[in-house]
Amino acid sequence: MKFSEEEASRIIEMAWEDRTPFEAIKQQFDLAEPEVIKFMRKSLKPSSFRLWRERVSGRNTKHKKLRPKGVERGYCPTQYKHR
Repeated sequence: MKFSEEEASRIIEMAWEDRTPFEAIKQQFDLAEPEVIKFMRKSLKPSSFRLWRERVSGRNTKHKKLRPKGVERGYCPTQYKHR
């Protein structure tokens, strides 16, 4: 699947965000978790990919079913506020 530069940038951003579940990426870009992993491997430098995998592996907020009850939104309330 081909993505524009803007879409690719947004996928990478969403994948790095702690509170954005893989299900949100699937819904918006039709990429399941294994496809996101392949996309990130192709898009990032090897060292950045390793850091990302380490960060998201086992992180319960990246999987909607594993999220604690209080986590409903995909981002921190202060994340998109203009400063």
